[in-house]
Amino acid sequence: MSKEYTEKQIEVLEGLEAVRKRPGMYIGNTSETGLHHLLWEIVDNSVDESLAGFCTEVTIVINEDYSVEVSDNGRGIPVDIHSKTNKNTLETVMTILHAGGKFSGDAYSSSSGLHGVGASVVNALSESFKVWVRRDNKVYYIAFENGGEITTKMKEIGTSTQTGTKIYFKPDATIFSETTVLSYNVIKSRLKQLAFLNPNLKINFTYKPDDKSRTYHYSGGIQEYLKKTRNKNGSIQETIYFDSESGDNYKLEIALCYEDMYSTSLVSFCNNVNTHGGGTHEDGFKAGLTRAINSYINSDSNSAFKSVGQIIGEDAREGLHAIISLRYKDPQYEGQTKGKLGNSELRNIVGSFFSKSFLRFLGENPADSKSIIEKVHLAKKAREEARMSRDLVRRKSVLRSSGLPGKLADCSSNDPAATELFLVEGDSAGGSAKMGRNRKIQAILPLRGKVINTEKTRLNKVFQNKEVNSLIRVLGCGVKDELDISKLKYHKIVIMTDADVDGSHIRVLLLTFFYRFMKDLFEEGYIYTARPPLYKITKNKKIYYMYSDRELQKFRQENGDKLNLQRYKGLGEMNPGQLWETTMNPESRKMFQLSVEDAEAADKIFSSLMGPDAEERKIFIRENVAKAKNMDI
Repeated sequence: MSKEYTEKQIEVLEGLEAVRKRPGMYIGNTSETGLHHLLWEIVDNSVDESLAGFCTEVTIVINEDYSVEVSDNGRGIPVDIHSKTNKNTLETVMTILHAGGKFSGDAYSSSSGLHGVGASVVNALSESFKVWVRRDNKVYYIAFENGGEITTKMKEIGTSTQTGTKIYFKPDATIFSETTVLSYNVIKSRLKQLAFLNPNLKINFTYKPDDKSRTYHYSGGIQEYLKKTRNKNGSIQETIYFDSESGDNYKLEIALCYEDMYSTSLVSFCNNVNTHGGGTHEDGFKAGLTRAINSYINSDSNSAFKSVGQIIGEDAREGLHAIISLRYKDPQYEGQTKGKLGNSELRNIVGSFFSKSFLRFLGENPADSKSIIEKVHLAKKAREEARMSRDLVRRKSVLRSSGLPGKLADCSSNDPAATELFLVEGDSAGGSAKMGRNRKIQAILPLRGKVINTEKTRLNKVFQNKEVNSLIRVLGCGVKDELDISKLKYHKIVIMTDADVDGSHIRVLLLTFFYRFMKDLFEEGYIYTARPPLYKITKNKKIYYMYSDRELQKFRQENGDKLNLQRYKGLGEMNPGQLWETTMNPESRKMFQLSVEDAEAADKIFSSLMGPDAEERKIFIRENVAKAKNMDI
């Protein structure tokens, strides 16, 4: 990699014309996710300067009007004339799509923005966009408005002995019509993650709408990351850490520990991108883990473990908490979201390195090895018991007509894309839902009692739970490694519970089950929660439904206090017609589609709320109680 960074490293591939016409092609969508994507495009450029070894500090400021400032102390964007455009390079980078220093590999050995579209798209989707560059002892400035129209051509505005880039932008409200509000929590979570992954980088964050400021700098890297996110009281050994490097080609870090739990947490990154869909680096890690444990168990020097027999990947990963961070020169991602890494060579690189490293660790640490093998052995026994329970479920589900639970009120349509399954709390609400539904497309499954807490229960016990057993049979797509999403019988799975503490608990238990056993349902967008009304208001013989205390307060301000008000304590208090009108009618209902944007964060929340560590749960509730008080339930 050359340390030189001039116009020669900037390659021009394509123009910018279509961005404002079809923004979804470049940032995914124009809702909250796409809005934050603008910020990440700019922040990632600064982080890439850190990856290249030229930046130690990044500062992000969200102003009160939700405009953004991102500054770094990197090399500063080149400003000389570019040979292919005959324009200065700063203007080229900011106005031409795919113009940047990350394609040839000379300016950056690895980059999170390799397949990104960069600052030019942010410029195209902003009503105001400004850049200051410090390099060569000078300060340069350029400004744009209305999606890339130059209002101030690049010019020198001062001198500086420092280097770096500062970018200001204000998202265009005509593009982001749904919202231009950048979320403090979303940004905080991502910046904190970046600081863990880049131990040499200091990240300053100021959020002026709420007058908050934070600085993130974690010199311990992913080892510190693992320690801060794992179950503090549940680890059965200290953090295990390995790293490997091959010049500019790759750098690999792996941190892991086993916990006294049954769920697995594996979070992976490539060039700071969270590969939530996994990929070949994860495949290599999983294969290497299983291979190392089997080699250790079957070693001639470990006769005490011979009775364990051959274990499979599911056994080896029970209770595992691991983080993989890979820097790679030429990552190939599957899909536009960079969610899954596809380089086939990485499967062997990661698998071979980790297998040898972990086998050596097991041999050198007999006390840790004993606890790990004992846990793996228990997992194997539980899996074998679970298989028998699963086979029983499968035998009962051979025929749709006779294999489904009697309490299911199925729909007449067999088209999964058109059908909906409502999971309803209790027989009373289930009865109303059955009577009020659209029988052609809506199926009803009443739940009696609370679903088992799958966060604290082994697989064999989960299959013995009556409610979970029924749910698996009804959905028809299997669970965990046997999950086949193509066999799912309903493409809308709607959790419909009362708006009280018990209803919330049941909802969390169901979401925990889906997250741990059928995670792909979140990825495909098949999980929903219904939003039944809290109040029914009768005024002048007209009926109004209020879905939150905030809505009720606003209604009272507009209509006075002389209202006939009914507070619904549960779904069962509504007659079939009311339940249909307010909660089930596709034309008028309010529903939330659930997704897992950040699997690692969701995993932490489920572990905190539903795991065995009561103290951790208390801490989580204490830290988040203020937010709960301000929520619409």
